[in-house]
Amino acid sequence: MTKRYDLSDITSELVLVARGEKKADLVIKNGHLINVCTAEILKHTDVAITHGRIALVGDAAHTIGEDTQVIDATGLYIAPGFMDGHIHVESSMLSVKEYARAVIPNGTTAIFMDPHEIANVLGLEGIKLMIEDGMDVPLNVYTTMPSCVPAAPGFEDTGAILDAKMISEAMQSDTIIGLGEMMNLPGVLKADTEVHNALQATLAVNKTITGHYPMPGEGADLNAYIAAGARCCHETVRSEDTLAKMRLGMYVQIREGSAWHDVKETIKAITEHSIDTRFANLVSDDTHPDTLLHLGHMNHIIRRAIEEGVNPITAIQMATLNVAECFNLSRDLGSVSPGKWADIVLLSDLPRVKVEKVIINGELVAAMGKMCVEMPRTTYPDFAKHTMHIGKILTAKDFEIPAPSAYNKNSIKVHVMAVTDAQVGTTHQMSTLPIVKGVVQSDLSQDIVKAAVIERHSATGSIGKGFVTGFSIKEGAVASTVAHDAHNLLVLGTNDEDMAIAGNALAQVGGGMIVVKNRQVLAINPLPIAGLMSDDPLETVADRVAHIDEAWKLLGCPMESPFMTMALLSLAVIPELRLTNKGLIDTVDFKMIDLFV
Repeated sequence: MTKRYDLSDITSELVLVARGEKKADLVIKNGHLINVCTAEILKHTDVAITHGRIALVGDAAHTIGEDTQVIDATGLYIAPGFMDGHIHVESSMLSVKEYARAVIPNGTTAIFMDPHEIANVLGLEGIKLMIEDGMDVPLNVYTTMPSCVPAAPGFEDTGAILDAKMISEAMQSDTIIGLGEMMNLPGVLKADTEVHNALQATLAVNKTITGHYPMPGEGADLNAYIAAGARCCHETVRSEDTLAKMRLGMYVQIREGSAWHDVKETIKAITEHSIDTRFANLVSDDTHPDTLLHLGHMNHIIRRAIEEGVNPITAIQMATLNVAECFNLSRDLGSVSPGKWADIVLLSDLPRVKVEKVIINGELVAAMGKMCVEMPRTTYPDFAKHTMHIGKILTAKDFEIPAPSAYNKNSIKVHVMAVTDAQVGTTHQMSTLPIVKGVVQSDLSQDIVKAAVIERHSATGSIGKGFVTGFSIKEGAVASTVAHDAHNLLVLGTNDEDMAIAGNALAQVGGGMIVVKNRQVLAINPLPIAGLMSDDPLETVADRVAHIDEAWKLLGCPMESPFMTMALLSLAVIPELRLTNKGLIDTVDFKMIDLFV
């Protein structure tokens, strides 16, 4: 990767090129500039670049010399490079390098990754691996320090614990841009010392606290959360909450991932109200490889905002300048203007956000959907590939749920997690299930199947068991080690035998995703890096995910992205009911509850 020059190092060079006394390294000629600073399009505009930064925007004829590279942008739109302000790279199941190769041709020039998935498995060492993996790629990879490992202390077992002291030390590093999503809402609101030490350590070095406020409504709690320093939030799913947060000066990160399609609803805060949109960002949060391959990345999310009625220039602002402002980086990023890094996207179709060329740090890195520069391969150490520690061979009996002792009825009322396709939240239901020979059964007539979360970091043997509705599977079982945020082994199924087979198969390959039917493996996606990622190419992983999705359909599930919806069943920080290796968690009142009503 070409060296990134700090502005303080090259002020004189920029001045000399802008005045024509030195010649530019690269000039983009005669494009239509999308000026996100003034929300207008300036036709027939040139951009002169030297040392990876923009020296001039306007008529650059006097900056062109014999050695200047010239890109003719006639008929094209010149836009700032797109930025994803909140992304978990691990959710793509790709290494950082492979992720970069996937998103750069789609116009993404910067990401703000929160590696709390791998941190829950490998701790600080996992975070370091991700940072190192993103160092020698053209993509600007910014890292926020995971704030909640574990996400729900006392409610789950993880592979590591990060305390406020570790977070404070990390904030001194130039490789950390801010604090990862602060999911410990009770800790913030109850002024927990450990939580507020992490917040204060971030604010002390003027870095951004990224938020996680999934509760609906406004009022004292939302005000308190923002007052504690949370600058942005990606967990907003209602338009009224979007508006409430922006009115309080919080950046709302409007999300459109593989499973979370929030743009349609949350964007109404903009399309139905005459408000300033400076506090609106667009983010992906979690994106599967098939989405990246077939729909794109930030270009797809910008396009979705435009489809819902947002002005194209405004939509691009929400993925460029607004993101840079959120992270205090607007001196370097977010607009095509003098002094900024030359991270630029050339578009042939503005409403469709069709990316033709991508320039990062003044270098053409992608054209016509393909990389123009070589990307190094990823190599992760062996310790990152041996993280499945269950401590036993699972049997069908491990998944049985006995009725309470001395209970002599044929049925029993239980708490049930209810999921909805393309939605993050669950609802808390109560249903009556049959008992056969003292064991509580699933009930396919009610679309209720069994779920189990098995601790896989330290071989403790703990298993949380419960029931879930909404997946519509009629037979078989599925399992995954992508199970936010502790990433224990999550198994879902209609029968105990298939559940055991699925769990054991993943233990053998180092983690991943699997679908089993009638004791046979229908599809498997091995993810040996921490049980979360593969070091294989995008296309290979996307193909495996496609086979997994087809296998879900063979079980009867009609969902668009069922594994991503399933992966949140154990996320004990989002309403209303979740399951961890310790049991059922009421995530409204943040307390453990018994399975039986």
